[in-house]
Amino acid sequence: MFIDYLTLMLINLVAGLALLAAWIFLDVGSPRERRWAPGLMMSGFLSLVTGLHMIFTWPLPGSFNILFGEMAVFFGVLLLGLALVLISGLDLLPVAIYATIVGVASILIGIQVLNLGLTENPPLSGAGFIWMGVIGVLALPMLRFQQVPAFRLFGAIGLLIAAIFWGATGYVAYWGHVEPFGKWKPLPLQYEMEMQQPRQ
Repeated sequence: MFIDYLTLMLINLVAGLALLAAWIFLDVGSPRERRWAPGLMMSGFLSLVTGLHMIFTWPLPGSFNILFGEMAVFFGVLLLGLALVLISGLDLLPVAIYATIVGVASILIGIQVLNLGLTENPPLSGAGFIWMGVIGVLALPMLRFQQVPAFRLFGAIGLLIAAIFWGATGYVAYWGHVEPFGKWKPLPLQYEMEMQQPRQ
């Protein structure tokens, strides 16, 4: 049995998406938007650290490390960059350009997930990646029309839909992981138990 932390990454992704949706709907462009920086940094840091560990150690079977690890790194860097912009008052344009480029990669990954039947639920995961990519590609127009209430509502709802996709995946994974991983023992404990068994 392999040990992974994909559930942690997925629920952190949901939290980051929910924070983004709240920022866009409530405070984008307002003097109060700095209050969202700590939450974005929290989610961004955790996403970056777990994503980097995943792409360098490959704890998951096969290409899942690319799908989830690399996208987690992109998402983490994006959130940290956005938090920096909110704190310092810099221009959002570079962050929006970055989101657009990463969005294209997420769309391609989603198509491959559907095409190859990857993950436990390819339609849900594939749709999640594709929808996240669409939101990323729309970052530039969202920046252009950020003061239009209808467009802000559209952006916030789009992010919440993405959070629902990944929330469904993450919470189902949490439910499914508890029972089988409850039987797992670390290698030192396995060795100790073997040594305590009477020899025949």
